[in-house]
Amino acid sequence: MKQKTDVPQGTLALMVLRTLDVLGPQHGYGIARRIEQISGDLLAVNQGTLYPVLLRLEQEGAVASDWGASENNRRARFYRLTQAGRKQLQAETRNWEQTTALVTRFFEVKAEDLQ
Repeated sequence: MKQKTDVPQGTLALMVLRTLDVLGPQHGYGIARRIEQISGDLLAVNQGTLYPVLLRLEQEGAVASDWGASENNRRARFYRLTQAGRKQLQAETRNWEQTTALVTRFFEVKAEDLQ
């Protein structure tokens, strides 16, 4: 059985934005399950961490929410990406790609490359 790890700090907001971009409006539980599913069940999304991130993203204008009925007919808040959220996702994606490319360089360097 795979052991789940917590989502690395600073990446949950990006994962939430990307999930909403790909899948459209989702309720919080659905967002958490999709992130876990996409990770191959290697990540565990803590509800106590997810909802403050959703609240912050909503206060920033990156997501908006409406009340609706979930798949099991329960009242749930559904979150959707806003235009500002799409711009934020693009900017954060660029930053993440630059950061990972930089770190990758350090793992690929050999002593003879530095001579």
